[in-house]
Amino acid sequence: MAAAIRTQVADGTVTITMDDPDRGNPLSRETYRSMREALADAAETDARCVVLEGAGDAFSTGADIEELGGDADPDPSLDEQIRTIQDHEHSLVRALITHPLPTVAKIDGPAIGDGACIGLACDLPLASERARIGFSHVRFALSMDCAGSYLLPRILDRGMAMELALTGRILDGERAEELGLVNHVYPTDEFEARADDLVDELATGPPVAQAHIKRLVRRGFDRELDDALAAEATSQVVAADTDDYDRAAEALRNDREPTFEGR
Repeated sequence: MAAAIRTQVADGTVTITMDDPDRGNPLSRETYRSMREALADAAETDARCVVLEGAGDAFSTGADIEELGGDADPDPSLDEQIRTIQDHEHSLVRALITHPLPTVAKIDGPAIGDGACIGLACDLPLASERARIGFSHVRFALSMDCAGSYLLPRILDRGMAMELALTGRILDGERAEELGLVNHVYPTDEFEARADDLVDELATGPPVAQAHIKRLVRRGFDRELDDALAAEATSQVVAADTDDYDRAAEALRNDREPTFEGR
């Protein structure tokens, strides 16, 4: 069996590529597991950024239909079915949302169902003009999954989150950008170059500060003002005690760009 993903490390960036282009890069259990392991490995390296992409003409068309109803146990219990979802889809999306490094989704082509969810679980989802994004679980008479019910209300107003979830409507890149589902839409023939410019900007940033910023913003939805301010004060003191802060201050005094080393 071919590997579910490919992983490449270059220029401070770990690129995880879902690698089944002939089938639209479906999300099999092996794909979920392999991506989760690749994310864990990335956190232990000197990498500064993680990129998630799909091979060929799709980001990911969602769950692997060949696995639906294909459990080794022909009649799994409810608890076993829930555990399977938690061990695969949910473990991956949790790893993406909580990852210490900046994460970028390159959505070039369809991102459907769980594929849309893992794209939006990244810090910066980027789309090409040929992107198609839809939370289409309902079209298969299924409920939401892969943190869709967590992500959509945090990005959209209640009414639009409901509309997209209840209809499974597929959006083009331009509409997804208007709604705030993706950060940028680039012309298809410029997509790789424009996306890589942003990835390079992230990969040359100060990693300690970026990790703290990610945690603060992620938890900002659930905190009261005083709790948020206390967390900011703590993070600021920690960040100011790094060599990277000293480098930034020195560069500012000398009117040049700083180089960060993650210490």
